[in-house]
Amino acid sequence: MNYDHYQALKIQRENRILTITIDRPEAKNAVNAALHGEFSRIFYDIDRDEETDVVVITGTSEAFSAGGDLDWLIEIQGDPAATAEAIVNDRKIQNSLLDLEKPVIAKVRGPAIGLGCTLALFCDFIYATADAKFADPHVSVGLVAGDGGAVIWPQLIGYARAKRYLLTGDFIDGKTAELYGLITETVADDELDAAVDAMANRMANGAPFAIKWTKSSINAGLKQVANAIIDRAAAFENMTMMTEDHKTALMAFKDRIKPQFHGR
Repeated sequence: MNYDHYQALKIQRENRILTITIDRPEAKNAVNAALHGEFSRIFYDIDRDEETDVVVITGTSEAFSAGGDLDWLIEIQGDPAATAEAIVNDRKIQNSLLDLEKPVIAKVRGPAIGLGCTLALFCDFIYATADAKFADPHVSVGLVAGDGGAVIWPQLIGYARAKRYLLTGDFIDGKTAELYGLITETVADDELDAAVDAMANRMANGAPFAIKWTKSSINAGLKQVANAIIDRAAAFENMTMMTEDHKTALMAFKDRIKPQFHGR
């Protein structure tokens, strides 16, 4: 499989391990239109890639991903065609990650926010530093958590804790995330690369059919839950993209002030 057509994502292969790097360090790896589009396709391509058995997702520099790029969100706000395209891509990202049978490992330093958080939490193994930051702050910008947060957080940490974080948009650090079961393990920064490499190689050297089909069996139940949520959450998110509250929040964040919501 050739990945040369990917420009926003940096794709590297070592043996049968494929590493996807979110490569916008100047924007803390925030997801813009180009990254969003490529993430909606990459996992389908990996599924067909006969040379890959294991996937690692990470970010450049000191961030996994700071979430949606503010300028991009401002650009598409109120545009029905553009927001609908974004929502369709969100659904593709979630479904393709759930359908991918090959094990996927997230290596998280710094913030994993919004869609960045979803990308990490949909992985099979999530390794992070203790001071990493996880959050799904859709409500903070007047949006429904439609790109995966409503699906995965309750499954990992239960409904009470999921509501605590999804309805406030508050951050959770890596150590607390590990304690709650949101992620697999926290690792010291200087040991993180080695820990991820060790698990990636362990998966790559294991019995591939047994690993893939065990993952598929586990995900079968998760997919049933996800199928009941994804379309509803996506539709509600698209509706909130048209609201004045969302527009107000975007402008407030751009001006670094607290948004005042009015329910319209």
